[in-house]
Amino acid sequence: MKAIQRMLAACLFAAAASAQAAFPDRPITLVVPYAPGGSADALARVLAVRMGEKLGTSVIVDNRPGASGTIGASFAAKAAPDGYTVLYDATPYSINPHLFPRMPYAGNALQPLALVSLAPNIVIVRAESPLKSIKDLADKAKAEPGKLNFASGGSGTVQRLAAELLRQRLGLDMVHVGYKSGGPAISDVMGGQVDFMFSTIAASYPLVSSGKLRALAVSSPQRSARLPDVPTIAETVAPGYEAYEWNGLLLPAGTPAPIADKLHKAVVDVLKNDEVKRRFVDVGVQPVGSTPSEFADFLKKEDAKWAEVIRKGNIKLD
Repeated sequence: MKAIQRMLAACLFAAAASAQAAFPDRPITLVVPYAPGGSADALARVLAVRMGEKLGTSVIVDNRPGASGTIGASFAAKAAPDGYTVLYDATPYSINPHLFPRMPYAGNALQPLALVSLAPNIVIVRAESPLKSIKDLADKAKAEPGKLNFASGGSGTVQRLAAELLRQRLGLDMVHVGYKSGGPAISDVMGGQVDFMFSTIAASYPLVSSGKLRALAVSSPQRSARLPDVPTIAETVAPGYEAYEWNGLLLPAGTPAPIADKLHKAVVDVLKNDEVKRRFVDVGVQPVGSTPSEFADFLKKEDAKWAEVIRKGNIKLD
């Protein structure tokens, strides 16, 4: 009996090893838990094409938007851990557990694969705004508590929380005006209905460069190559301040190491490609390509930062 069990175990091990060696032998699904057309979706599609070329198969983008990204993330978390389902998520992944009373998947259901990119936000005002700098904004908010208002695409967005982080760091009293998405929020900033907002460079750079909006500051510790003359928040009013829109890849927990390694190598190779780097930088995004452990450490820091901001600000879902 024991001999038969050992033989079966050996057969199963051999079959598993053979499957891992052959990976991938069919298309891979890249789950994007956001709607088509957004910045995460656009970058995911660049990555998908190039990853497919590296792996010798198709990488198909599957958009599953809804509930601030939790619907798509839940789908990926519950998929078979065989490497054929990969999650392409963004900053809300670190924010959602602190806003939703109950998450649809376990906290350890996904394992980090790679941090793909980092993108700072910029603080924007209308072109005719009397606020000429981030210091002007902070000074006005201190002098007239409750008078300045800021827009965002919703409570669970980096736009909202980056502004809240600034408010908390400087002890400001400002009013949040929530929108269903970032587009209408930017339009109302441009029209003067709202004083300012944090926005991605990808969404706002064309309006800044055409003179319809003014950029006051960048949320990353270093200035953006896309806007080198715009100072950082950290170098002006709040030392140590940083807030990013990030994109990263995660796998269902338990994905075999040889398969995860193949996927990781493909991602890193793609992000070293000059054309891919150019496409990322053109929209104000810094390609990264971290190790899984580096991404895990990054996620822990993001989780702790946004948990504190949400708790201190008593922020709830819209």
